[in-house]
Amino acid sequence: MIDINLIRTDPTAVAAALEKRGCKADLDEIIKLDETRREIIGRTETLKAEKNKVSADIPRLKKAGENVEPIFAKMRELGDRISENDAHLKAAEDALKNALLCLPNLPDPDVVAGEKENNKVIKVWGEKPSFDFAIKNHVELCEALRLIDYERGVKLAGNGSWLYTGRGAVMEWALLNYFITTHIKDGYTFILPPHMLNYECGLGAGQFPKFEDDVYRVETAEGGAARRFMLPTAETALVNIYRGEILQESELPKKLFAYTPCYRKEAGSYRAEERGMIRGHQFDKVEMVQVTSPEQSKAAFEELVNKACALVEGLGLHYRLSKLAAGDCSASMARTYDIEVWIPSMGIYKEVSSVSNANDYQARRNMTRYRGADGKIGYVHTLNGSGLATSRILPAIVEQYQNADGSVTVPEVLRAFVGCDVLK
Repeated sequence: MIDINLIRTDPTAVAAALEKRGCKADLDEIIKLDETRREIIGRTETLKAEKNKVSADIPRLKKAGENVEPIFAKMRELGDRISENDAHLKAAEDALKNALLCLPNLPDPDVVAGEKENNKVIKVWGEKPSFDFAIKNHVELCEALRLIDYERGVKLAGNGSWLYTGRGAVMEWALLNYFITTHIKDGYTFILPPHMLNYECGLGAGQFPKFEDDVYRVETAEGGAARRFMLPTAETALVNIYRGEILQESELPKKLFAYTPCYRKEAGSYRAEERGMIRGHQFDKVEMVQVTSPEQSKAAFEELVNKACALVEGLGLHYRLSKLAAGDCSASMARTYDIEVWIPSMGIYKEVSSVSNANDYQARRNMTRYRGADGKIGYVHTLNGSGLATSRILPAIVEQYQNADGSVTVPEVLRAFVGCDVLK
């Protein structure tokens, strides 16, 4: 959530920043709501001061033997007016909060305006694999090697679903073990969160209220009031762990990671570019999150980028790192770098990790704060990065590591988990 003080003091700069991501926000309406809220607060404070003053006269008047009934009548009148103002204030605060909740985050100053066409490749690692034989796509390879059963996956759950089977399931588990082992070694705390979350988690992460229709809602025994949903990413859970808490600066940064399936409503026709496991309603992902002070934020972002890149490099996969333009960053994020792996059969790069910094946007929504050494309380920064999503890593492995005889070489870092050097 954007700080209302920024909008109040420099609406032109805020509007210009939002314009970079293609958002034309009605800041005048937000400013009016804020002015109304502050006006009601001012009137209420005046009434409360008057009530206190009138109340202070009661002992004196009683002592003097004067009639205090008019004073009590005045106090009742002031109390009614205060209660009425409180109701107006709540309505004004709710309207202001809802307006602020619908605004996306402000992009960092160095993030360029525009959409995907303005993304900038800032690093390329490894050489594109070359083949002296006719290559197969990952669907053909996974079916021939009996790693994935697409047909029965669709039978069980519809389009965008698949079954890992036999060595395919082992490969998936090997990838997860590789990621998890690395993060533990790097000092991150392993979290296994609930998959079904409450509405406040979506609100605090910045996905609600604007993107409520993008998640799978869950009907519960409590009825509609519970408003639960299946997590679209573990980030939604992790950034809410300290919701409503005040951490000590000495505790920061908090370095967390989680393994979960991710559940998403994926729109699309499942065309050739999205065949197999490239796009799905459920996929496995290991997610990293850091909760930091503002001063630690930049270093934390670089650490998360380097960790995600190192995981892909450890697998020996050719990839590129791209800095996203403002309009291509998700609504909650001030900056994002995408790690994009090469899919040979498609001749394109596909994102396998997004590393993002929300600055204090999520913390303002879920009231996660910290107390500094000087005793002052401020909002934390939250950062996240996939480490990694397997549904695109596995296709990249089988395609980049395929051999002329239809076999697939197992990346060296996975061999101890898989138990063989080649899948054939």
